[in-house]
Amino acid sequence: MLEILKQSSNPEICKPLVEAVIEKAKEFQQKFGRRPAFMEVCGSHTMSLARTGVKQCLKDEVNLISGPGCPVCVTDQRSIDAMIALAEGENRIICTFGDMMRVPGSNKTLLDSKIAGKDIRVLYSPVEAIKIAEENPDKEVIFLGVGFETTIPILTLMVGEAEKRSIGNFSIWMTTKLVEPVLRYLLDAGEVNLDGFLLPGHVSIVLGENSYKYLVDEYHISGVITGFETAELLFGIYKSIELALTGQAAIINNHPSIVTKTGNQVIHQWMDKYLTECDEAWRGIGVIPNSGLDLKPEYSQFNAKKRFTVEVGEPRKTKCRCGEVIRGLISPNECSLFGKACHPMNPVGPCMVSAEGSCAAYYQYMRESF
Repeated sequence: MLEILKQSSNPEICKPLVEAVIEKAKEFQQKFGRRPAFMEVCGSHTMSLARTGVKQCLKDEVNLISGPGCPVCVTDQRSIDAMIALAEGENRIICTFGDMMRVPGSNKTLLDSKIAGKDIRVLYSPVEAIKIAEENPDKEVIFLGVGFETTIPILTLMVGEAEKRSIGNFSIWMTTKLVEPVLRYLLDAGEVNLDGFLLPGHVSIVLGENSYKYLVDEYHISGVITGFETAELLFGIYKSIELALTGQAAIINNHPSIVTKTGNQVIHQWMDKYLTECDEAWRGIGVIPNSGLDLKPEYSQFNAKKRFTVEVGEPRKTKCRCGEVIRGLISPNECSLFGKACHPMNPVGPCMVSAEGSCAAYYQYMRESF
């Protein structure tokens, strides 16, 4: 508990919350003979839970399971290899988020290609790619569109801006993922016994509270929409245990000031205008139907997958178990490579690279707690 209080800006709030969570979890254990189990849908939740010490403090009382919430981590290996191969083409400028640079491909990383002389740029504001395309009319500028519903609206904004400015040398390599299809996959697979989900605040701003009704109506499982501060995380866990104890399934919105019932309707309109559902391959899972979004045919001039041919072979197999980690089947420390062959300076899989990766969170904050 001391570690949590040190990390918190509101220790006077967090101390009674920790005590309440532990007491409620013990009540659950007495009733069901096991710890309550909840999955963090968001990679930022995983990192926050580890960084604040919540996971470590509650490990004997609550089973907090990392799920498929890190966009870089869930991107399948063939897609990673394709994006690296894309960067090898002539007269191209590849723009990307920083997390993608060190994700291992079968033979190299984007960083390796950059060191070898390829023009690969890390952007903090993706819209900068439009300016880069305007400044380099003789080159193809391709943005690697990896992300969930929080990132997807930015991609539609980029397409809209490129269309408005009549920029012909800009495109996006779409490798997006949607939350609902993967949660349905996990629940249908039944590989992990869950008592509820901790639902991400930022994705929920886009989707809205009502978007999770299927969890209750079809699967009779609860979800609590929560933020990333220590007190918010603890309250979300407390409410999750409370619901599980009563056997009640419900969606609780712990962010009512910014998460509405129906989400951001302006963003929905932009997504409906430019995007259509498509099948997407997920690391450790395979293809999930309609689990991603791609540009509609009328915007194919901005679709890098339509404009450029990339051939990749069968991905190289390793002993990396990221696919099992993101499905909640194992903890990072159960992988034989963790902290040995695989660490932040030499990542074997994407979960050790990304700032939202489970393995990176465990390595940085939880190694001593195993």
